[in-house]
Amino acid sequence: MTQVLELLFATTDGKTTTLTIDAPKPHITAAEIQQAMTTILAKNVFAGQTGALSSIKGARMVDRQVTEFDVATE
Repeated sequence: MTQVLELLFATTDGKTTTLTIDAPKPHITAAEIQQAMTTILAKNVFAGQTGALSSIKGARMVDRQVTEFDVATE
């Protein structure tokens, strides 16, 4: 199972931007996530095609399970 932490921010252009963190630390808390997101906003280091980050919209942990099949014929 693979986990990623998605941080969702509103931008100055009214869009939503998602920052994805691979393999977040186990047992991370909402308070730690909020503190990190507040720091990201305060440092103002990310900007993209949809403008600078302007506010926190949310965060979510995404679990993904991948099953590979050996179907190669060579």
